[in-house]
Amino acid sequence: MEKEGKGGKLSIMSRFRFRLAVPQILALGYMAVIFFGGFLLCLPISSKEGIWTPFINSLFTATSATCVTGLITYDTFMHWSGFGQVVIILLIQTGGLGFMTVVTLFSFALGRRIGLYERILLAQSAGAMGHAGVIKLIKRILIFTFSVELAGALLLMIRFIPEFGAGTGIWFSVFHSISAFCNAGFDLMGIKGTAFASLTSYAADPLINLTICALIVIGGMGYVVWSDIWDKKFRYRKYRLHTRIVLWATLILVFLPALLLFAFEHDGVLKGMSAGESFLACLFQSVTPRTAGFNTVALGELSESSLLLMDILMLIGGNSGSTAGGIKVTTIAVILFGLYSSVRGEKDIVIGKRSLDLSLVKQAMSLFAIYLILTTFAVMIICALEPECTLSQVLFECCSAICTVGVTTGITPTLSIGSKVILILLMYAGRVGVLTLAGAMMSKRKSSLTSRPHEKILIG
Repeated sequence: MEKEGKGGKLSIMSRFRFRLAVPQILALGYMAVIFFGGFLLCLPISSKEGIWTPFINSLFTATSATCVTGLITYDTFMHWSGFGQVVIILLIQTGGLGFMTVVTLFSFALGRRIGLYERILLAQSAGAMGHAGVIKLIKRILIFTFSVELAGALLLMIRFIPEFGAGTGIWFSVFHSISAFCNAGFDLMGIKGTAFASLTSYAADPLINLTICALIVIGGMGYVVWSDIWDKKFRYRKYRLHTRIVLWATLILVFLPALLLFAFEHDGVLKGMSAGESFLACLFQSVTPRTAGFNTVALGELSESSLLLMDILMLIGGNSGSTAGGIKVTTIAVILFGLYSSVRGEKDIVIGKRSLDLSLVKQAMSLFAIYLILTTFAVMIICALEPECTLSQVLFECCSAICTVGVTTGITPTLSIGSKVILILLMYAGRVGVLTLAGAMMSKRKSSLTSRPHEKILIG
């Protein structure tokens, strides 16, 4: 029986341990945060005009913020008051750190004991390899997150304070630093008078571009990776296989898409830009689909090739245990190496000098298939509900939602209630995790002791 914590009180989650499974706790936790945030944003105090905001739009914004997506129905600066903006950034920070990490932060503050059940929840929420040493990891996550966000805010202040003044400049710097590190994509650039402009006015600004890109990449690489790098320093050979895959995948997925975007758009949206401006624009649009939601060029003006490339980048996403969404780079790596081994007729999947458990391939393929199925069904339904939108636009929007990216071709505010509900569900599934959500919805069945006879079927 679990011992009582300080003051004779049980730890926060102990009273639920015999009722709810770990996936159910995580799924319901995020749902509670979203609905509470939606209620706050619905209040007149949250809007600049002091009026009630329609609940569907408040819920959509709260879901987008908590799921660190960035899709919005209102321009964040133009519609939401200072109170509303604070609610949004707190939801973003909660979603970026993870529901259970925030609960643990309060537990630390109250001096409560963290039991084994909470450690298991934390391990799954933070993407840890196991629950051993998870408290140490959570402390590192908190210190690392706030340190990087502070550094990003200080760099952004160099530009924003001279432009907007001390008070507004500091708030804008903190807001955009948290939004970028958590891969959320919310911005306050409506202050310049153009709604939904994102960072297009800074397309040629190296400080803004490189700072935001760095925050996105650092946040999207994952806490487990940075913890491994911190422990092993620059001794690459001692890094975990997970860390090495992430580092190589990140390098490839930043620069290769940037080159492709330049090839696709040098006579398009990049026309008239200098070489330096084109480099910044391609680099930014290569980084932001994994999975930040900012943009420095008008995405609605991109070619079909560029939009499809960004769809692929959104589906790949960032890394497991990070602030990013998507299928994750390690999942894609496992699938590709599995395909390579299958084509060569090899029994084991070998990466470097390590072999992978075949159950990982099964899990990776399941995740990939579920993402494709959910996205396909969502696209079909929204196309039926929104006949004025093209297939390319709807596919882009659905990939952006389920992969918690937030980039859009501009159709989000015009969507019907039914389409918004579908996107809300996609964002929620993408942040909680489709496998976690499936585990929360399905009760475990006892494994059968009966061994069934094997039979072959033709494939291919």
